Amino acid sequence: MVFNLLTLTTHGCQQKLSVASRTAYIFHRQCISFSLLKTLCFRNSTSNFCSTLAQPTSPPPLPPSQSIVKRVCSLVCDSYYQQPYSRVSHPRLHLNIDADSLTHEQVITVVASLADEAGSMVALSFFNWATGFPKFQHFMRFYIVCATSLIGNHNLEKAHEVMQSMVKVFAEIGRLKEAVDMVIEMQNQGLTPNTRTLNLVIRITCEMGLIEYAEYVFEEMCNRGAHPDSASYRLMVIAYCKTGNILEADRWLSALLERGFVVDNATFTLIIRAFCEKGFATRASWYHHKLIGMGLKPNLINFTSMIEGLCKRGSIKQAFEMLEEMVGKGWKPNVYTHTSLIDGLCKKGWTEKAFRLFLKLVRSDHYKPNVLTYTAMISGYCKEDKMNRAEMLLNRMKEQGLVPNTNTYTTLIDGYCKAGNFERAYELMDIMKNEGFTPNICTYNAIVDGLFKKGQVQEAYKLLKNGFHHGLKADRVTYTILISEICKRADTKQALVLFNKMLKSGIQPDIHSYTTLIAAFSRQKRMRESEMFFEEAVKFGLVPTKQTFTSMICGYCREGNLNMAVKFFRRMSNHGCAPDNIAYGALISGLCKESKLDEARELYHTMIEKGITPCEVTRVTLAYEYCKTDDFGSALFLLERLEKKLWTRTVNILVRKLSIEGKVGIAALFFHKLLDLDQHVDRVTLAAFMTACYDSNNYALVSELSAKIYKENRLAIQVTK
Repeated sequence: MVFNLLTLTTHGCQQKLSVASRTAYIFHRQCISFSLLKTLCFRNSTSNFCSTLAQPTSPPPLPPSQSIVKRVCSLVCDSYYQQPYSRVSHPRLHLNIDADSLTHEQVITVVASLADEAGSMVALSFFNWATGFPKFQHFMRFYIVCATSLIGNHNLEKAHEVMQSMVKVFAEIGRLKEAVDMVIEMQNQGLTPNTRTLNLVIRITCEMGLIEYAEYVFEEMCNRGAHPDSASYRLMVIAYCKTGNILEADRWLSALLERGFVVDNATFTLIIRAFCEKGFATRASWYHHKLIGMGLKPNLINFTSMIEGLCKRGSIKQAFEMLEEMVGKGWKPNVYTHTSLIDGLCKKGWTEKAFRLFLKLVRSDHYKPNVLTYTAMISGYCKEDKMNRAEMLLNRMKEQGLVPNTNTYTTLIDGYCKAGNFERAYELMDIMKNEGFTPNICTYNAIVDGLFKKGQVQEAYKLLKNGFHHGLKADRVTYTILISEICKRADTKQALVLFNKMLKSGIQPDIHSYTTLIAAFSRQKRMRESEMFFEEAVKFGLVPTKQTFTSMICGYCREGNLNMAVKFFRRMSNHGCAPDNIAYGALISGLCKESKLDEARELYHTMIEKGITPCEVTRVTLAYEYCKTDDFGSALFLLERLEKKLWTRTVNILVRKLSIEGKVGIAALFFHKLLDLDQHVDRVTLAAFMTACYDSNNYALVSELSAKIYKENRLAIQVTK
């Protein structure tokens, strides 16, 4: 008998393992051939094994260890061939043996000898019997010797099964990496990792949260001959989706599609939800159409998830287009589809459109609004401060036999808190308790946030302390609310303490938490810290919001670093995040401070062409900068594209500002334009202008303006010198 030697690394030290020891060799020489033994046992399975043995002439006495090995091998063969044949499962051995009486070396010798003499299946049956005992279940050498013996019999399939069993068992006791390393090293013994082993290892490592290690194993096994299939890539995609790392999920999903694989409907739903929750609705929509083109047939849940994601992003038009596509493919929207659309419309501020869709659902013969539908509609009215309608819907749903849940009451409480009606908010909290619903941390967050915004800081802390006393634990929103309140006092040091406490509590900050800190440091012109938090958020797969980018742009403009401000402005657009009037305004203001008026004006016209109305500060700032250079024409041209109401308001403020700065000449030009357009003179503007004229001894300008006003009967005033 020839036995292979295997080098095994365990706990940092190397041990040379003999697949069969010298004892096995002596046993082979002195014992009856197991080939003959198998034949005899098979021919007469009911006869006693020992009775079939031919008595050797005066055999030398066997050492005790060899005697035990011989006896175990005999019992194994006897039990194995007495079992009914099954192609589905291995025979379960019934051995009258005390497992504790066997040593580790003995079971190794038995399995190696059985594999060599009685065949792979007999050896595997003994292996399964032995690993049923804790003593041998976590004995790695046993797995290695068994697998190596099976390899020697050219039974690679069963050898893979043994290694897969080892991975499962050792993962349970925290020795996964040790087992995986051995699986990889088994290639040196002729066992190339197969797809099934690869997928098992990836699944277990991902379930344990070791996703980076799963990537390493994926690459290492592929380099050693494993061939990944669609399940291999799908496991990686699912793992990254569940952890919220969308950038990595996108990378693996792209690799999956490049190889012509297609995910199933359940995985597709998970992908859509994960991508949309992190702000990648556009990418999710792209994958939706890509997978359909590759043959995937989306079901009702896929379409509804996509519609929900688009609604959460605010892409209502695309959501209704998706609805049309869904109906076109023969799927009828259900109550969850309608609820997603109603919720999206309400979040967009289109409550009346949402209510019309709600009524359509009420009148439907197939689907009726559920608690989620009512809650979404109530939330819409709360956002518009229409609390009477919200209360009406609450009563309506009770009449329909629906029971409001904690989320329903919390939505109403939040609405009353934002309206400043804390008395009603507390009443609803009591009603919740009476109806058997315990206020959760979301309920407390709603009230605490409302109290902070109304300046009732001490009461907010008192309420939160009471919630903690009753067993509630702060969540991500709680920490963000508290950090935001601290940042209002410019106490960034304390805000960081709270942020670190959140991390130590095992709570992963979201983009709103990061944005709060970024904005606080930006206001203090500490852009190094702001950029550090920005990049950290991106590293963790979070998607910067409009507010995040705007905070960075404003901070760099305050610091006078226009290059970085422009860089983040462009980066904002590249991320699919459309700049708003605040982002444009901050950059325009920064350009004005650097006297780069041409660039500022170009940016100003760009935002108008995109349908974005410049805020009041932006309009006045840019026009004033031109006035400082006595360029009345450019300033006037800048404002002429505004509608009348905005133009009038802007010019009034500009005249006041110019008057305060003593630029009465150019202020007079704007005032005359103002009188030409608007018959009603603003008294505050007129007073500011007249005061500036008196202070600069420009009585002629006052007389001229007064005459014009009096002549047109707009306002009678008496000019006193």
